[in-house]
Parts: sequence; C-alpha cells; structure tokens
Amino acid sequence: MANSKGRRRRFGAIRRLPSGRYQARYPGPDGVMRPAPITFETTADADDWLAEKQTEIRRGEWRDPDAGAVGFRAYADKWVDERQLAALTRDLYRYLLDKHLTAFADLDLDEITAPRVREWRAERLRSTNAKTMTAKAYRLLKAIMETAVDDELIQRNPCRIRGAGKEKAAERRIATVAQVDALADAVGMRWRLMVYLGAYGPMRPEELAGLRRRDIDLEGLRVRVRFAEPERMNGRRVQGDTKSEAGTRTVILPAFLHRELRWHLESYAEPGPEGLIFVGEKGAPFRRSTFGRKWRRAREIVGMPEGFRFYDLRHTGHTLSTRSGATLKDTMVRAGQSSEKAALIYQHSDEERQEEVAAGLDATVRKARAAVAKKAADKPSGTNLARGE
Repeated sequence: MANSKGRRRRFGAIRRLPSGRYQARYPGPDGVMRPAPITFETTADADDWLAEKQTEIRRGEWRDPDAGAVGFRAYADKWVDERQLAALTRDLYRYLLDKHLTAFADLDLDEITAPRVREWRAERLRSTNAKTMTAKAYRLLKAIMETAVDDELIQRNPCRIRGAGKEKAAERRIATVAQVDALADAVGMRWRLMVYLGAYGPMRPEELAGLRRRDIDLEGLRVRVRFAEPERMNGRRVQGDTKSEAGTRTVILPAFLHRELRWHLESYAEPGPEGLIFVGEKGAPFRRSTFGRKWRRAREIVGMPEGFRFYDLRHTGHTLSTRSGATLKDTMVRAGQSSEKAALIYQHSDEERQEEVAAGLDATVRKARAAVAKKAADKPSGTNLARGE
C-alpha cells in the first residue's frame, strides 16, 4: 500500500483497522506474512516497528515468533531421549522432571522467563529442604533451555541465577579404624567384607555389586574393578561402565584383609568365575533397600552420626592412605577418580607404588587395632576398683 506521502512501502504492509488503530505485517525470511503482536496509534509507529524487523532480518538476528510455542515437557522428554545417558542419570532426569520441574510442564518454551525461573526457585527453597535437588533440577532446566537456544526456539536462556546450580557438599565424615571394625561386626557376617572394601578398597557400592569371582586374586590380594552395576529406581540392577575411565582399575588390598576375603569367598560368594561376590540371603543380587536397613541398624549400634553414609567409608580410606604416605595421585588411582584437571596436575602412580600404599595402610590399621586392644587390656577391672587397688 502507499504511505501518507504517496510512496509505496518497500517492506511490509500497514492497514487501518475499524478501531482507528493500525496493524503492521511483514514477510519473514520464510516468506510467511506475520502480524505485529500489537497495534499502533499512528502509521509512523507502525513504520518504525517494521524498520526494526527489517534490520533484524538483514543482520541475521530475526527469530520466528512462533518457534518458542513448543511445550516444555514434550521438548524435555525428547531432550532426554536424544542423549546417551547412563541408566541412573536417565532415571534422575525423569525424576526431576516429574517431581521438581512440574511448574513448567504446561508452559511453552517461550513462556519460561527469567522472572518465572527465579520465582520457581525461591518458592522451592522456601517450602522444602531439598536444596540439593533444587540445584540439580535447576541445572537440568538450564541445560534443556540452552539447547532450545541452540535450536533457535528461544532467543536467550532464562536460567541466569548465578550459583543456583551449585550444590554445597557437606563436610565428609571420617570413621576411625575401631569404628570401621565395629560397623563390620554390626552389619552381619554376610556383609562385613563389603564394609572393609568400602573403606580400604575404597570401592563404590555399584562397583561392589558388579564384582565376580574372576575379579578376585586371593593370593595376590588384588581386586579388578571392570564395571559397575548401579540399582535403578525400579529396583533392578543394570550393568554399565564405571563412573569414569579411571574407575576401571585393579585395587591392591592391605594384607590384613586376606583372611576376611578368603572366608567370604568360601561362605557367601556364588560359585563359578561369573559368580557374584555379594548376594542377598535368598541368593539374588543385593538390594539397596535391604542393605540400607542393615546399614542404618549397624550405624545405630556403633553410635555413628545419623548422616554417616556407607559412601563416607571411602573418605575414611582416603584419609588413612594419605596418613600412611600416599600422594594425592595415589589415592585418586586407588579410588578410581579422574578429571581433566587431575590428569594435568597429578603425578604417575604405578602398581609398585600402589603396593607400597597398601602396605602402609595395613600397618596403620594394625597399629590402631593394637592400641585399642592394649587400652582394653590396661583398663582396671570392676573387682580391683572395689578393692581400692
């Protein structure tokens, strides 16, 4: 159409509505005519808006205004499905979407704004004590929305709260040698080796679940960690890779565990090279819930803090290994830990050095046990106290 000065408009079109206001429309790069989201009081205002849209197209900054009209939950489900995730990670993401990100489930991507994200996070922190889960949910939301930016469905990621995705780890607790022994006694004969391998291996629960007879060298006191079998939320275990490449390793055990290891293999491990090392009372792979009840009871008996987890035994092993002379790289190799930063910083730790670490750990534990035994032997009896001796 012609403008008020009689010139033909080169980009877009403006028409007067029955209300007296003006509507502007323009052709997108895809050739589709799109109306402005608002009407204008004057043709000059409408013309200015069209000029802005033309500039966006020329600079390559234009975004389809309808692109963000994609449901968040459908997009999030597809996001999860398209990634090669470990079974437990996939379960965690589904759980976070089902339980912690429901506030966004019915929204389109372009309806999730920075104020809405801030409001969601603030409400969760006010009404729940799930700070860790809120941080995990925020990280997942941020990752999904970042992909939406890459897919040009939204222009900017609305997750812009500094530090919101960080989890503040609680101080790791350390058990003494005497407490580890007491926990091993209290948890029961079938599971005592698991406590010792968790502390002095130190191995993760999912690594312990995946151990087979062929992974054990009894005479050489070596345990080969080849894979992990984490338990999914449905209670089933799934075999997969260790947590990192460094998790696939050979652990050299301290000598004092020889008797414990031999006795467990003779009494509880399944037969055959592929027989599981740890199985439940009914012969099935152990369940997290079943072992968890035994662990909590043992923790109560020993008098450990309520928050002391089985996983904290690893920290005990780290600490004792360091005290026995191990370097930080030695403990990382032993525990199967790795990162890009660690790979650049830490020195090489070979099998010979690992044998030295195991020997030092053996000496440290034996010395601590001897001190406990001596203290008990030197304690005056009740009879002597009664006599005043």
